[in-house]
Amino acid sequence: MRKIIDDQMIIGEVDISSIKFDLKSRDEIPKLLMGLQSVYCNKEIRSKVFKELKNTIPKKISKTTGRPGMELWKILVLGTLRLNCNWDFDKLKEMADNHATLREMLGHVKWFDTKEYALQTLKDNISLFTPEVLDKINTIVVDYGHSLKKKVEKLKGRCDSFVVESNVHYPTDTNLLFDAVRKSVFLTADLFKKHKISTWRQSKSMIQKLKNNLRKFQKMRHSNSKDEPTKQKRKDEIKAVCKNYANQAETLLNRVLGDIEKIREKGTNIKLESALADIIKFTDYGERLVDLIIRRVVNEEKIPHEEKFFSIFEEYTEWISKGKAGVPQELGLKVCIIEDQFGFILNHRIMQNEVDSDITVSFTEETRKLFPKLKSCSYDKGFWKPENREFLNTIIDMVILPKKGKLSQKDKDIEFSDEFKSARKKHSAVESGINALENHGLDRCPDKGIRAFRRYISLAVLARNLQILGDIIQQKEAKKKKRFEEMKQVKRKQAA
Repeated sequence: MRKIIDDQMIIGEVDISSIKFDLKSRDEIPKLLMGLQSVYCNKEIRSKVFKELKNTIPKKISKTTGRPGMELWKILVLGTLRLNCNWDFDKLKEMADNHATLREMLGHVKWFDTKEYALQTLKDNISLFTPEVLDKINTIVVDYGHSLKKKVEKLKGRCDSFVVESNVHYPTDTNLLFDAVRKSVFLTADLFKKHKISTWRQSKSMIQKLKNNLRKFQKMRHSNSKDEPTKQKRKDEIKAVCKNYANQAETLLNRVLGDIEKIREKGTNIKLESALADIIKFTDYGERLVDLIIRRVVNEEKIPHEEKFFSIFEEYTEWISKGKAGVPQELGLKVCIIEDQFGFILNHRIMQNEVDSDITVSFTEETRKLFPKLKSCSYDKGFWKPENREFLNTIIDMVILPKKGKLSQKDKDIEFSDEFKSARKKHSAVESGINALENHGLDRCPDKGIRAFRRYISLAVLARNLQILGDIIQQKEAKKKKRFEEMKQVKRKQAA
């Protein structure tokens, strides 16, 4: 059974609309909670958000019968808080159990409600969110934020991309091969242990011997001698150690595949086939890596970039070089965002095997459909294609898209205009928004799998927009309080 929120309050519980915050606080927690409070207190926005939250309930789960699960409002509060503060689940649990204001927002009585959250419960419930639902809630929140600003006739966008790293170690073909063999052997050993077959009792020892050979190979260095025979001798030694390591890995992989066939001959079921599929996936990676290592080291062949892969666990990971100072490469996926003049993230897109110029038109068009008031947008040169500016001019009124290379007289007339130069100078403000996203969770995604990666990005964008919304409300409330205090002082002086 799932509820969005429990309508029946208990004795001592504080209504969400009555929760008080420190208006001078510069921390992100009060700002985020004020944003959530504002969404909850506006009946129209709350009903829209709650309607979308209902879509997170799995179809097989009854909304009215069965054991009660965590309320969807609590999941939204905790999920956005985790991303906005860049916490892991252990920190989130600690705060959910002990942070007084947060517990009021979750509906707990301040003094005698001792409910604590299980770590696995938090992980399982936050993973219920889908990127699609979070993106719809984000659009509702941004529209609401715009309504709090006076006379928003047009939105001015700033578009840029950045890299969100996936949770992987630095990849080399040798350590990836070790990972593939290790997973293949340990999964096979666990499977055989469940079936009470003792074939793989020495699995840990086998992997340790493979690791010793890997370390030996990693420590070897090419000779710096000017004597060619000496250099050739060291090169031959490296090739010999590499062959030994690759052959040992290949032997273990062949043994795994042979034993899988033996266990299949005894009969399989759906559960067993699923386990075997995982093992085969890693053995396949292992065989491909053995081939790459032999080609690269022994045959001295240069491996094309498209044949390389950078993680056997997070398979979507890409090798990205953006040319930043001190950052030769990043391992993850590029994320493109459009931010408006108020700091709200209007839209985002995760880019797989795409570059900025490929998505310029489609991404802007998609954002324009979500926010029809978007009248202008600025980009950097990475988004340039000759046809992009032509298409964008049919979508939005003002396009700030600098051209790559030499400018024609027509291009100079466009790019040297006062309006273009003014908007171009303001474009760098998007870097501040990107930096804020990276500081609030989007530097590295710790979750596993592409689906979880997409959910993580969507949740971070929503959390950031809720924080901006809370900051707008905090500033308004602080001004009201200041005016009230000034009026009180005037009345005191008049009374005196």
